[in-house]
Amino acid sequence: MLATKLINPKRKEKLMKQHDVIISGRHLELTESIKNMVYHKVEKLFKHEDQIIRLRVELQEDPSDKEICFTAKGHIEIKGDPLIVADSSNDLYKSIDLMVEKLDRKIRQRSRLVKVKRKKVSRVEIPASLPKVGVLV
Repeated sequence: MLATKLINPKRKEKLMKQHDVIISGRHLELTESIKNMVYHKVEKLFKHEDQIIRLRVELQEDPSDKEICFTAKGHIEIKGDPLIVADSSNDLYKSIDLMVEKLDRKIRQRSRLVKVKRKKVSRVEIPASLPKVGVLV
């Protein structure tokens, strides 16, 4: 059974379903608290953009360095080019926060660009000496 949030009829906005988010871990065991934290953080991304098809979050631990390093990668499948970001730090929760902030900035930048392109007016110059066209009877 899919766990989804109910839509409040007074607020008329789309809320996130858990099947919109795919979380995977590499060299890392995903606990319920990590999954819930990721769901809670990425919920705001779905509020900003309703065209998101799917969001994949990949959490990775890299123990090869002297100190443990965590990497969080986010892939947003959206109409057009997908948005892909990654961030690393020595704390898993900090990596998730930074990754979500980067995704949020990319989504806002993308929506601003779409609005600017739509409002941009271009002037077309038509030469004054156009040939005359005969009328067919």
